Amino acid sequence: MHIEKNISESVIGTLLDIEGKPKDTLKSRLDLQELKIKKPLHTIKNENKYILPPASYTMSKTEKIQFCQLIKEVKFPDAYASNISRCVNVKEARIFGLKSHDHHVLFQRIFPPIIKGILPKDAYDPLVELSLFFSDLCAKELHVEKLDQLDKSIRMTICKLERVFLPTFFDVMVHLAIHLAMEAKLGGPVQFRWMYYIERFLRTLKSYVRNKAHPEGSIAEGYLAEECMTFCSKYLTDMETKQNRPDRNFDSSNIEPNGLSIFNCRGKPLAGGAWINLSTHEINQAHFYILQNCEKVRPWMEQHLEILRKENNRNVSRGTRRNSLCGLRKRW
Repeated sequence: MHIEKNISESVIGTLLDIEGKPKDTLKSRLDLQELKIKKPLHTIKNENKYILPPASYTMSKTEKIQFCQLIKEVKFPDAYASNISRCVNVKEARIFGLKSHDHHVLFQRIFPPIIKGILPKDAYDPLVELSLFFSDLCAKELHVEKLDQLDKSIRMTICKLERVFLPTFFDVMVHLAIHLAMEAKLGGPVQFRWMYYIERFLRTLKSYVRNKAHPEGSIAEGYLAEECMTFCSKYLTDMETKQNRPDRNFDSSNIEPNGLSIFNCRGKPLAGGAWINLSTHEINQAHFYILQNCEKVRPWMEQHLEILRKENNRNVSRGTRRNSLCGLRKRW
């Protein structure tokens, strides 16, 4: 869990050149000169300044802004992840304040498709392989044969990364990834061993603290009060409590259905509506959808199709069927 977080921080910090996070610095470039490796990345001294030649993973300012903009616009299902967009500063091309689970979702689900059109193939392939490695490792079901494949593939992935990134990128966390497949073989699926739900509960305990001089006593008293309130709420059946209140995204309604069933959809608006003008083609598509999906209209639709079959020798093509259904309202 924390290995994935630290690797994700190193990758994103290096790509976006976030202050204090990148592994590609002047000192790391000077180390390349001392080690006499990766000569195209050696620094160029211009008077009193050093110029750092761009590496294959170096992104321009426009690409960094595009990268951050795509992350900011991603929408997740409810309770799938936190609001990552609040941790993205598009103007400064900076990502900050991500928690462990944020890195987990970002590195496995968002990162691969975003960098596909930005990074070249030699930098894109090993990063995606690393992302898929963690994704396979976090699967609900693990097979020994698959873990053996992951144990071999992660070694090749690290070798590919060494051909692209600088030696300073490979701290102990990157090398610990090699042992994760064997750890999964010994410990089982990672869902039973990671700390995400414990960290969330620790946040709940920290919220009980009222007297910072005695945090342990505040947590104990707060936990006891929470248990008492939960116990008492089970007997309050005639009022809304934490036990019986609807979910925050409860979209059902107690309003009696009125009109056609096709217009009684579940859901509620989240903001003010906007007026739009539909074209004739869009209106015909809406009429066709109603005729195809409304049960109250189905008897008239069947009678209309029967008349069409008689008029066309029982051969009604799909195009004829669509056009004639839109004209059903004229006949009936």
